[in-house]
Amino acid sequence: MPERKFFRKIYQKNKKLYWTLKLLGPALLLLTFGSFLLFIFYAKDLPRPEKFTEKQFIQSTKIYDRTGKTLLYEIYGEEKRTLVPLSAIPEYLKQAVIATEDNNFYNHIGVDFKGILRSVLINLRIKEPIYGGSTIPQQLIRSTFLSNEKTIQRKLREIVLALELNRRYPKDQILEWYLNQIPFGSNSYGVEAASQTYFNKSVSDISLTEAATLAALIQAPSRLSPFGENKDELLARKDYVLKRMADSGIITKEKAEEFKKEEIKFTEKPVQIKAPYFALWIKQQIADKYGEESLMREGLKVYTSLDWDIQQITEKAAKEGMKNNKNYNAYNDGIVVINPKTGEVLAMTVGNGDYYAESYPKDCTSGVDCLFDPRFNVVVGTKTNPGRQPGSAFKPFIYATAFKKGYTDKTIIVDESTNFGTWGDKEYIPQNYDGLFRGPVTLRQALSQSLNIPAVKVLLYLAGLDDSIKTAQDLGITTLNPPYGPAIVLGGWEVKLLEMTSAFGVFATEGLKVPPVSILKIEDNYGNVLEENKKTPERVLEKDACRLLNDILSDNDARAPMFGPRSHLYFENYQVAVKTGTTDDFRDCWTIGYTPSVAVGVWVGNNNNESMSRRQPAASVAGPIFHQIMESILSKSPAEYFAKPTPAPVPLGTSTLQITP
Repeated sequence: MPERKFFRKIYQKNKKLYWTLKLLGPALLLLTFGSFLLFIFYAKDLPRPEKFTEKQFIQSTKIYDRTGKTLLYEIYGEEKRTLVPLSAIPEYLKQAVIATEDNNFYNHIGVDFKGILRSVLINLRIKEPIYGGSTIPQQLIRSTFLSNEKTIQRKLREIVLALELNRRYPKDQILEWYLNQIPFGSNSYGVEAASQTYFNKSVSDISLTEAATLAALIQAPSRLSPFGENKDELLARKDYVLKRMADSGIITKEKAEEFKKEEIKFTEKPVQIKAPYFALWIKQQIADKYGEESLMREGLKVYTSLDWDIQQITEKAAKEGMKNNKNYNAYNDGIVVINPKTGEVLAMTVGNGDYYAESYPKDCTSGVDCLFDPRFNVVVGTKTNPGRQPGSAFKPFIYATAFKKGYTDKTIIVDESTNFGTWGDKEYIPQNYDGLFRGPVTLRQALSQSLNIPAVKVLLYLAGLDDSIKTAQDLGITTLNPPYGPAIVLGGWEVKLLEMTSAFGVFATEGLKVPPVSILKIEDNYGNVLEENKKTPERVLEKDACRLLNDILSDNDARAPMFGPRSHLYFENYQVAVKTGTTDDFRDCWTIGYTPSVAVGVWVGNNNNESMSRRQPAASVAGPIFHQIMESILSKSPAEYFAKPTPAPVPLGTSTLQITP
């Protein structure tokens, strides 16, 4: 037999080797066979490649502004992660990680046995199991599929799986998975999430020193967090990373010393929500459709309608307005800006934009009991508080209905004390804001000066109550519930600021309605479009009625007798249609205005319905905020003008209407 001849030759040349093989050979064969079985046992559980991206990598949902450049809100569960390709990660970050965590990464077979032996010897010398000698493949396996439990079984499985991982996949693929998987503290997983959390920038934009800092965090992400008590230890570890890079020849020692001195600017605290009321409104819409679990795991990308530049304008105006309005005992406000041509919500601000309540009383938790509850969104309302009374801001719907029926701005009606009979359980005898009566006035004068008695007459005897309600509903007002009465023309029913501003936008488009649009597009984590805005305009009001209404509401001369020639409603060199509204008890002040391209709505009051003091009208309370926002927006675009209304040859109602119910 050949094997006998083989052993006979060994015996003749080296008897010691012969007996060693004779005695240990079976054991070596058994060990080899056992190792093979062990490898098969653990390797069978290695996931398919797609599982690293589809199943194991939980990704957060991101809500962006309309450009996709400003991240408003990142929604995540226990893990905040954004996958990025290896090509988007700076070369010096890859080098820093490899130099520090696995300097032999591109040469070993998934496990660095020399490194393990070296770590064992160091641990024996210091008498503590600190150094593990784990390679990047081992760390990836451990962080993805295993625990950090220090047991022989776990270590064996880690080694076997790392060997098989290295056999199956290219090194660059393993490195990409690793850099997208490992934890960096503060719920951040992967280099992109970590970069956004600590530096408020994409990983592709970080400096070499910042890259070294991220590499330093890998060793102990929680303990070394820059937001914790061990920031100095993190910086020391960062310097060690730079030294390792220099030792590996990635940078010179001189450069390493320069980078050690470079100041690192961390975010002061984890990034909070931008445009919080808008972003949380978007979150609720997505959760209602896709479920809360999808928001925290599936990596959706939501591109909203919000214009970040305009949002900043509204937040600035809100802060300044809130500061002034506290003098009138007004602590809450709401602002919304809409593009009437598309229905897109460009900005939404509530209060001074401080959703985090740092400047509010600690017991501010209820939108009903707290004057300045920072979390109640008055723009969209809630089930418990669906809206606010609009006051005279409701009048344009009434006049638009009358114009639709053929009445014009030259139609005359009498402004006089009038008893409109019993509605409900009492007589209805409204008064004008200033308590005066003007006698015969045109509808242009009545609307532009916001006279109450003529408005009720237009509602009851020209436009019609039911038809006026239908006009408001056609334009998008959903909160009007019967029984109706004449007080509705003075804002006796509750509405929402979002719907009111959108409805005024219908006047701007000459009768074309596009319901409010807040989401332009939603993509999954592969870039597939799940949904996209496809709302199109629908005609809900005649063009001529809108043109006449626009002409009246933008007529500064006509409203000057009531508001003055240079009020907050006036814009030099620009044509802006605008209407205010103030409730009788001074609980609500509104200013809503528009041009052909933008509609701005402002509400001021108190969330607990407490009245404002000093009986200030909306033009003095909401008007300044409205003016600041509209003026800032107009200054960035060319002047636009409304189309002139077509003159009616023989307008209805040219004779004086003296009506006594």
